[in-house]
Amino acid sequence: MIGGSTIEAELDNLQAWTDKAAPISEPEYLARLGKVETELTRARGDALIVNAGMSLRYFSGVGWGATERLVAMVSVPGRKPLFVCPNFELGSLEASLKIPDFDVLCWEEDEDPYALTADYLTSVGAKTVYIDPEFSFLMASRLEAAGDYAIREASTLIQLCRAQKSPAEIALMQQAKNMTLEVHRRTARILRPGISTAEVTRFIDLAHRSIGAPSGSSFCIVLFGTATSYPHGVPYEQYLEDGDVVLIDTGCTIEGYHSDITRTYVFGDASDEIRHHWNLEKAAQLAAFSAAKPGAPCEATDCAARKVLEEAGLGPHYTLPGLPHRTGHGIGLSIHEGPYLVQGDKTPLATGMCFSNEPMIVVPGQFGIRLEDHFYMTETGPRWFTQPSPSIDEPFGR
Repeated sequence: MIGGSTIEAELDNLQAWTDKAAPISEPEYLARLGKVETELTRARGDALIVNAGMSLRYFSGVGWGATERLVAMVSVPGRKPLFVCPNFELGSLEASLKIPDFDVLCWEEDEDPYALTADYLTSVGAKTVYIDPEFSFLMASRLEAAGDYAIREASTLIQLCRAQKSPAEIALMQQAKNMTLEVHRRTARILRPGISTAEVTRFIDLAHRSIGAPSGSSFCIVLFGTATSYPHGVPYEQYLEDGDVVLIDTGCTIEGYHSDITRTYVFGDASDEIRHHWNLEKAAQLAAFSAAKPGAPCEATDCAARKVLEEAGLGPHYTLPGLPHRTGHGIGLSIHEGPYLVQGDKTPLATGMCFSNEPMIVVPGQFGIRLEDHFYMTETGPRWFTQPSPSIDEPFGR
């Protein structure tokens, strides 16, 4: 299960994933646009502007990242969505859009796209304009200065649309997570004394590509020994030794939807101390899952995980040894998105919400243990995307 194979053997035995989820359909994109119009009207807004980024992809299928050039969607209730775009990008924009009916406002390189957008907002009588939180301060300031309207920040409005995933979204994430878990299993098999974190990282990327993730790993953290006590890694190479704790956190995307799974185990024999903390981590993860009741506040899961750890003498709160960060984050088109499993987030848990569950234990200067799986909410309670690691000795089961 851990060690005993080679990089070449594991890659040779990998096959492209055949159980593929369907892409998001045109009717679903149209339903999203309808919902955001409803929420915008409820918030007494006249327009919503969504910048290039994951929210633009969510509403329209355009998977472009934000740059210094303004590319955005303007939603005005009762009107076609308007896409603001550099003229030379129009063909690419039209090829990317997943909705059938829209208007376009093109601008040339020597024109001011913010002034043109403001003119449009004035023409439709917009007085209250909500803007995507992914706008930079500079872009938001230029948009505000260009017109006579009040600017409002739209994170709550957008979260109301994106937080509860549809069955199609859940299916895409299920595929991504299943693929990443298989990559994890094969990664454990290639470990050997002296292997470097860079070699393991390269293998994980190649394995993700071989199994069917077009862009390979969306991220990858590989840590050995004391480096595992740094939750997001260290800036230097490590080489595996017998008895090292191994922490690997990685994921991929399918149609833009993320996986993000962490496994922690030991290369060789685990000490009693490491075994004790691993079992505490598993208990805290299970407690968080059990606390995820429909209608309960998100923070209840974080409190449940911390209670397990604090009763065992860790913490309290964020004190180390203990849990240094939130128990989990929302996930979808963004790898971290709201709402969050953290004290202070009182968002009621609702059907379709998807979260990581990762109440990491850190013993500074010695080791860290993070078991990360994800769950989604159903009408009757949480459901795992991937089954948690059974034990430190059999981290992937039999």
